[in-house]
Amino acid sequence: MLLAIVLAAKLRAPWQILAGIFCATIVNHAFAAFVGSEVAGLVNAPWFRIAVALGFIAMAAWTLIPDKLDDDEEGFKQRGGAFLTTLVSFFLVEMGDKTQVATIALGAQYHNVLAVATGTTIGMMLANGPAVFLGEELVKRISLKATRTAAALLFLALGLWQLASALGWMG
Repeated sequence: MLLAIVLAAKLRAPWQILAGIFCATIVNHAFAAFVGSEVAGLVNAPWFRIAVALGFIAMAAWTLIPDKLDDDEEGFKQRGGAFLTTLVSFFLVEMGDKTQVATIALGAQYHNVLAVATGTTIGMMLANGPAVFLGEELVKRISLKATRTAAALLFLALGLWQLASALGWMG
């Protein structure tokens, strides 16, 4: 979300930025869901389900750590326009990021690449759409710390639910 705000402030082309975020996210998340689905298919064991659940719990802790951006202004010059700048930036930033790791875990759990990639992409767009259009005003009014805490609690709840299910505590 921080990258979306910075790009919106620097490039001032919200629709091109949203299109870039969407295209980068759908490719990244489809790949992540596919990887998760394939890995789970190869290692379909109770320990793997427990590992996925623990991954969600670890993601809860990781979510509490704020994202950082380089202060390098050169990185935001328009090379190829707002769409291409956003596409490349988002694709690279999402590699190995929390949302990609979560998408891999969801792909491993649900074995449905299309549903997982669609759901995580919708989530990404719902998070970044307001950031692009409201940018600096959003940050002034909504605490990023509170947002991270809410996301961490959601990851924790998903992890505990998956762990309880993997250990047979839920039917």
